[in-house]
Amino acid sequence: MATPADSRHDRSETSEAGSQALSRFPASADPLRVGIVGAGGIGRLHARAARTAGAVVVGAVGSAPDRGEAAAARIGAQRGYADLASMLAEHAVDVVHICTPNASHAELAMSLLQAGLHAVCEKPLTTDPESARLLTTEARRAGVVATVPFVYRFHPMARELRARVVAGEAGQLAVIHGHYLQDWLSRASDTNWRVSARTGGPSRAFADIGSHWCDLAEFVTGQRIGRLSARTSTVAAHRGVATDPDSVNPANLVDTEDAVSLSFVTDGDVLGSAVICQVAAGRKNRLYVEVSGTETSFAFNQEEPELLWLGRRDGSEVLMRDPDALSPEAARYCTLPAGHAQGYQECFDNFVADTYAVIRGGSMPPGLPTFADGLRSTQITAAVLDSADNDGAWVDVPAPDPAPE
Repeated sequence: MATPADSRHDRSETSEAGSQALSRFPASADPLRVGIVGAGGIGRLHARAARTAGAVVVGAVGSAPDRGEAAAARIGAQRGYADLASMLAEHAVDVVHICTPNASHAELAMSLLQAGLHAVCEKPLTTDPESARLLTTEARRAGVVATVPFVYRFHPMARELRARVVAGEAGQLAVIHGHYLQDWLSRASDTNWRVSARTGGPSRAFADIGSHWCDLAEFVTGQRIGRLSARTSTVAAHRGVATDPDSVNPANLVDTEDAVSLSFVTDGDVLGSAVICQVAAGRKNRLYVEVSGTETSFAFNQEEPELLWLGRRDGSEVLMRDPDALSPEAARYCTLPAGHAQGYQECFDNFVADTYAVIRGGSMPPGLPTFADGLRSTQITAAVLDSADNDGAWVDVPAPDPAPE
């Protein structure tokens, strides 16, 4: 049975991989020109990651035509624009990040692809599988780089989990389970554009965070969800109010789910389950994936991203992030030395850096999530809603599209 020492690689190799994590552009290269549509919190995160990767944020589009300059000031762009068409007409850009409400993704992304521009689109890629498939097909036809920020893949310890499963340390996989819990909507007075199906799409909790859980679970195990059974729950029938629900305005009626209970079977006949919830008081962003194997089990908790739990019959241990002790795949994403905590922002930085490296002509790195992964997520979400609408009936999930030759 493999031990941590057995699975370690040459220290010079891993140290070199870690030191090069964000050094993927030649120093003399002209910076990529980036446009960002949507200047909320996630837009600022994209802008910061773009600058970290050596790009220049040349333009920003706000939530309304008269909000362009305010959007530019908010994210540090050179100039604001009334809309995407104005930005593309007046400024040359290499790649555009879409950070707008979900229902607008499909139209914006298609306009970029048809213009031959590279695109980074927030998840969910679209609110239905049909439009997501059209985008995936168009991205391949146009030959552009089109990615979706499933950034939890870029935690070094998630990569380490994946590397150890690939190496066979788990033995035979038994079950895959976990949860993704948040509390930012735990009170009826809490609201957001995501609550409405009109702007956020027919699924909220699952499309928003359940998609991340499924993507990470599939990524680290190599297993694909083949069939599933799901139940959904809307805990707060009305939102944005602090009064008796019986007396509130019907306009505050919630038409998306707060929680999902999911059971599934993978294409490798491995059983799995997950609970997704955005009304779990005290849980800020607990994405937890546990992979149980006959030889070794692994657990990764995004709220403690520097650690990976390993469990065996003869004892358990907690592995700390240290590029000198990790696989090359994990060490590559160690942007800080051991003992200096790195987290979500570094995941985003690494995702954007990998995307830009491919735009510059580099080879596709393992695990860079593309529009095909965004399509996959919409298919799983649609299956969840289908099952929930039919009292938890088992529903088949389409097999992932094969990678283009």
